[in-house]
Amino acid sequence: MTAALATVLDAPTWRARRRAHEERVDAWLAPHLARRRGGVRHPVEDFLFTYYSHRPAQLRRWHPGAGVELRDAEPAEFGPDYRATAAGVTVDVDAVRARRAGSVDWIRDLLVATAGRPAHLGCFGMHEWAMVYRQPQDEVRHNAWPLRLGPERTAAVVDERGVRCSHFDAYRFFTAPARPLNVLSPTRESQHDLEQPGCLHANMDLYKWAYKLAPMVSAELVADCFALAREIRTLDMRASPYDLAALGYPPVRVETPEGRAEYVAAQRGFAERAATLRARLLAALECLQGSPARQKAVTRVPCYHLGGSGSVSAGSAPGASSTG
Repeated sequence: MTAALATVLDAPTWRARRRAHEERVDAWLAPHLARRRGGVRHPVEDFLFTYYSHRPAQLRRWHPGAGVELRDAEPAEFGPDYRATAAGVTVDVDAVRARRAGSVDWIRDLLVATAGRPAHLGCFGMHEWAMVYRQPQDEVRHNAWPLRLGPERTAAVVDERGVRCSHFDAYRFFTAPARPLNVLSPTRESQHDLEQPGCLHANMDLYKWAYKLAPMVSAELVADCFALAREIRTLDMRASPYDLAALGYPPVRVETPEGRAEYVAAQRGFAERAATLRARLLAALECLQGSPARQKAVTRVPCYHLGGSGSVSAGSAPGASSTG
């Protein structure tokens, strides 16, 4: 069912929105593209452009989202996912849904399942430490940057703290000796059962789910998810075993009680902000469906699996009130 055209934007309005989006994104892209031209790598800032498949030009491209008619516009200006209307263009929701139905349903079910769980805050960023566990300095991923504590002490922290990671796309980068130390063994197949809204990587991935839903969701929402992911990535690497102080990233020393408290406070704030973005994505999907997003039975991960120092509200499933 085609989404109703609930919003009509005249040409000056949508062109101003497009220009504002491009200017916002250009502030992120310019340093990255300059580094790329110079062959300079950045362990923090490059991540969102190299790990995720969304290209800079795609992030910069503006879309109004489904259900919006752009007056005095042509489909060729916006691409094959648009159709002409009597007065302009709009996203061709039926065509996009027909082509992407499986992936849209998969993403929606993951977002619903994640939103229905409490945020567990007891991992203390040990996933990054598990990615270098028992590796020599020259073999670690960002080997241009030293480990703050050296390889042996880094491994000792992992041994002392343990690893409580529920996110498959972090777990799959663990070193072989680190994997048995994790309390869970995440797989792609178990992602809907294990994803939880306190996880930094699950919240960074809201950017991925947003751009995979484009152009059915607005470019502004994709950019909002990107902006949060940038902040989360900064915490992720400040709490990592790498010494990035020379780049302007003071460490969050999660090997200490004070560092763990700092990490949890930031993690809690990100979980609350991510809940709002997750709810916005689900609201957009609900509009596309023409009916409330499907509720799927979800498996709650028991607290003893993940440990932690408490939980926060992670937002509500579609159809209920949400935070933010």
